[in-house]
Amino acid sequence: MTVLLKVQGLQVAYGGIQAVKGIDFEVRQGELVSLIGSNGAGKTTTMKAITGTLPASGGQIEYLGKLVRGQGAWDLVKQGLAMVPEGRGVFARMTITENLQMGAYTRNDKAEIAKDIEKMFSIFPRLRERKDQLAGTMSGGEQQMLAMGRALMSRPKVLLLDEPSMGLSPIMVDKIFEVVRDVHAQGVTIMLVEQNASRALAIADRAYVMESGIITMNGDAKTMLSDPKVRAAYLGE
Repeated sequence: MTVLLKVQGLQVAYGGIQAVKGIDFEVRQGELVSLIGSNGAGKTTTMKAITGTLPASGGQIEYLGKLVRGQGAWDLVKQGLAMVPEGRGVFARMTITENLQMGAYTRNDKAEIAKDIEKMFSIFPRLRERKDQLAGTMSGGEQQMLAMGRALMSRPKVLLLDEPSMGLSPIMVDKIFEVVRDVHAQGVTIMLVEQNASRALAIADRAYVMESGIITMNGDAKTMLSDPKVRAAYLGE
């Protein structure tokens, strides 16, 4: 399979603190790759560095065969690398429809944008029911659906999801993971950062474990799901 995203020796520092300490990983076309680890391991920092919202202090980020470290988030979205951030980041004072339109800000094909909005409403029926509602008045789960729909409006080749289940009710967590599976089944390559390790490993093809800024383990996700070390450290067993 073609490697779409490749990270080599990535380092990210906050002041004098080295948050990411020279990690390597890759995401191949059509895969769902999960990055798991405890809070503070460096997962979100890694995602921000990849998408250009946080500067890397060392290493290489290769996307579609080109070095992209240092490029801005705008340019990367135009090239098909989109991220749903931790905390969702919806435009609270805009309607659901307006938020989806903002997701297509790098595009100018109005007819296709309208079709894609309808597609988002079919993937997320709850958004259709509330399409004229202000995003800031929705529940956390609904905002997560909107954030995912908004990112998909850019027609990404690789979609990065940062902690999509955080703060959601068990029922809504089920729904979000169902949507992640469905989006992946439609051909979108996904990198999933998630503290809920059991749920992430259950739907991923491959996985990486991150601890204190380094990758400590990687391999087939289903194999890791049954690994005693992983189960003891991340699944509470």
